Amino acid sequence: MAAGSSSAAAASGSGSGSGSGAYGLGLANERLRLLEELEREIGAAMQSAGTVILELSKEKPNWSLLERQTSQFMGSVQKVESELSAQIRYLTQVATGQPHEGSSYSARKDCQMALKRIDYARVKLGEVSRTCEQMLEQ
Repeated sequence: MAAGSSSAAAASGSGSGSGSGAYGLGLANERLRLLEELEREIGAAMQSAGTVILELSKEKPNWSLLERQTSQFMGSVQKVESELSAQIRYLTQVATGQPHEGSSYSARKDCQMALKRIDYARVKLGEVSRTCEQMLEQ
């Protein structure tokens, strides 16, 4: 698993897709894929830890196996910690409303507000139009 390079690519917004909707979906799929990789990495760490515990329970443990499995466990833990930190940073950006690559929430919200302003202006212009017509009839 290349967690460091994968998280850097996801954090920089390199998702698949060409349009803005496809881009957001590609980034979301990439984030889900990274979380699935994390899950596998946690499983590998647990497997290494289990092997270490099993080997330590023996009367004469194989020290080279213990060292190798401990090293794999530590590597897995570092990858998981690094990737989780990257995921938390991303989620913190999303939750605080800061602009970030791959999100269209702010643009959608701006569009919704603009549409509401247009509807309001349309209603007010209709009222002005009716008032003018009434004044012209008199």
